[in-house]
Amino acid sequence: MTDDRTGIAPVHAAKMAMFNRCPRCGQGKLFKGFLSLRPACTSCGLDYAFIDSGDGPAVFVILIIGFIIVGLALWVDITWSPPFWVHILLWLPLTLALCLPLLRLLKGLMIGLQYRNRAAEGRLSDDADD
Repeated sequence: MTDDRTGIAPVHAAKMAMFNRCPRCGQGKLFKGFLSLRPACTSCGLDYAFIDSGDGPAVFVILIIGFIIVGLALWVDITWSPPFWVHILLWLPLTLALCLPLLRLLKGLMIGLQYRNRAAEGRLSDDADD
């Protein structure tokens, strides 16, 4: 990632990326599909090649939504003891309805934080301190 921030108005990188905006300028779109990234910002030209959110957003979504859904499913089962098909009708659509928007939001957040903190892949230097 190049550190070319001159001439650009400062924006809150994480907030901009969460809402599908470029973390540098806040104008161009970040995503071209639901979760696929554009190659570069259409407004300021920031190359998105540095972005690697990996599995981080998915892990957070699984942990957060899993806690909510499992807790609610246990509560419903203990309180009313519905048949299994009722659980499927309740929890499968609710899980999808909660996971998909949160996944995009958290992916944008991680990209914005990665840009703001200048996070990059770890590298070993070629210089030996011997």
